[in-house]
Amino acid sequence: MPTSVSAKHHPHDDAPDTAEAFRRLAELPPGPERDALRGRLVEAWLPMADRLAGRFRNRGETLDDLRQVAALGLVKAVDRYDPGLGNAFESYAVPTITGEIKRHFRDHMWTLHVPRRVQDLRNRVRYAVQDLSQTIPGRGPTVPEIAAHASMSADEVLTGLEALESFTALSLDAELPGSEDGYSLADALGSADPALDTVVDRESVKPRLAALSERERTILYMRFFADMTQSRIAEQLGISQMHVSRLISRCCGRLREQIMRDTGA
Repeated sequence: MPTSVSAKHHPHDDAPDTAEAFRRLAELPPGPERDALRGRLVEAWLPMADRLAGRFRNRGETLDDLRQVAALGLVKAVDRYDPGLGNAFESYAVPTITGEIKRHFRDHMWTLHVPRRVQDLRNRVRYAVQDLSQTIPGRGPTVPEIAAHASMSADEVLTGLEALESFTALSLDAELPGSEDGYSLADALGSADPALDTVVDRESVKPRLAALSERERTILYMRFFADMTQSRIAEQLGISQMHVSRLISRCCGRLREQIMRDTGA
């Protein structure tokens, strides 16, 4: 005969009387009857799971998503609960569901991966600040006050305070506070100097240029630094344009070959 889930409530909120149902669930072998009883138990305790989810509202996650996470924690609690240990189901389910919700925030809500220790420090600091703000009027609590209240070191408090501002990342397109012309964070960031790409090339070719003859160095300087045409170079040196072209090609080819050989390419 199927075991029913009683609607009778304990003094605790959302705590249906399911002790007998859990004992029956522990005895049943896998099968349709056990699955049906398991489903009724989950349904009976869903109001409590929803209530626990509501405690985490307004933290960047929708209430519907929090309820789904809490329901998942409830299913895990139902599957893992052992009535033979003598503890009430709610005493096991509440930390299981709450832990599932906190794990969801830790794994999915941070923009950047933050170590578990830093997340824990953030939570301890946040709770301490909330408690102290109710007793310290007109100002925020100091680092020593937070450390004393939460039994933390000053360094741990500073790490937690920094993490309080690191839950989400600031968009590079976000307008900076105080700006009146749409000046964004991206506008304040520098960029890589494209000339840096030529530093290695310049340093590699420098000793090889110094080894050229004076005439060859002069031709290369006039062509690539003075931006003179081959015709103009030929006029100044009293040689033909064809000769200038051959000299430039020969010098560049020799430099390229030597540098490639030096680099092992």
